[in-house]
This record gives sequence, C-alpha cells and structure tokens, in this order.
Amino acid sequence: MEEILHELLDREAIRSCVARLARGEDRRSADVIRSCWWPGARFDYGVHGGDFETYLAWVVPGAEAIKDTQHLLGQTHIELDGDVAKAETHVFSYHRVDMGEGDRDTCIGGRYLDRFEKRGDEWRIVDRVMLYDWEQDWGAAADWSKGVMGYPFTAEHFPGRAKGDYSERWFAEDKA
Repeated sequence: MEEILHELLDREAIRSCVARLARGEDRRSADVIRSCWWPGARFDYGVHGGDFETYLAWVVPGAEAIKDTQHLLGQTHIELDGDVAKAETHVFSYHRVDMGEGDRDTCIGGRYLDRFEKRGDEWRIVDRVMLYDWEQDWGAAADWSKGVMGYPFTAEHFPGRAKGDYSERWFAEDKA
C-alpha cells in the first residue's frame, strides 16, 4: 500500500508541475516557470530550442506581439521509473497576436513530451519537446473594450492575463 501511495503522490506532483508551468507561462512569471525546470534543462519547440535560460528569455517577458495566452491542459500519461519519469500532456494553447494588421486569435493543439527527474522530494522537467497536432487562426480578436456579448465589463481586471493578472492578487488576499 505504501508503494502505491508514493506512486500516486509522484504522479500528482508531476501533474501539478505541468499545470504550474502553464500558469507561469500565461502570466510570464519567471519565478513560477523557474520552479518547474531543473537547471541545465533543455527544450525543443520546433520553432525554437535550447537550454532553460534560452527558454526563459523567450517566454519572459514574451513577445510584445503576443498579448495574451492561455494553456488548457488535457490528460497526462505518465510512465514512472524510480526518480525519472516520462509524461505526455495534451495542450490547447490560445494566443492573441498582433500580426501588424490588428490582433488575431489563434489556437494550437499539441502535446508536451516531458522528461522529469525527482531530486530530493521535488519533480521538475529536465527536457521538453513540443509536438504540434493542429493550428487554427480564429480571425480578428474580440474588442475587449466592448465587454463580452454586448455586456460591458464593470472593472478593468476582467480581460487579459499576461501582465497584471487579477488572480495573483485574488490568491494573495487572505495571506496578507
């Protein structure tokens, strides 16, 4: 029973790391992103690759043309082997991009292939490869100044996430 419990805890720690990384990427938070990768880690996204510091410089502060992102994670298949693991996680990534002729909304469907190592009690990524299954250009982006479906927003914190995300303040409210 103890072995099963340790395996469940390891699997949850890996899933938590993948989710924390997506959250950090969407908020362009170097601290959160750094907490998910071991120093010396590597990445290959097909359009860009290299070591962790190269990855971090690519994602934070992020291209000014990419105004917002949202990573929606699907199932994660995990194969554990002691203190190493391989995980495949399905992802839909939404991007609001200024293509020079106004903002456009795009979405990519793919999979992260992550190799994890457990050091001490912590699982982090040592290598990531991004596989692309599809991409869709959804066209001109919605004009957030008009609210949603004809209803105006009642405060500035409702739309957007890449800079100054309201959820960061929301989580911190009870901790002060």
